[in-house]
Amino acid sequence: MKHMTDVFQALADSTRRSILDRLRVEGSLSVKEISAPLPISRQATTKHLDLLTAAGLIRHEWSGRERHHRLVAPALEPVSTWLEPYSKAWDRRLDRLKEHVERPEDEA
Repeated sequence: MKHMTDVFQALADSTRRSILDRLRVEGSLSVKEISAPLPISRQATTKHLDLLTAAGLIRHEWSGRERHHRLVAPALEPVSTWLEPYSKAWDRRLDRLKEHVERPEDEA
């Protein structure tokens, strides 16, 4: 369960979630590309990337002198599996609410 705890801790920070979203959409990016739009230093960005790497959510590879990072989407599967029962419970509640709201007034 430690791995999932590491993933949740990594996902708890909005900057790290933003980095993951960019990697999901844009693919492999260098530290310079990742840090450019962020309101933090490149050194702080590197610390976030190191934490994401330790949690298994991203991997890096060297291209010359640049380190490029990419998302490891399967690392999120245990979290998705853990959240699934909660998602199903909310879906059932929302379905019941929809049925109630759409019910003709004479049946209410």
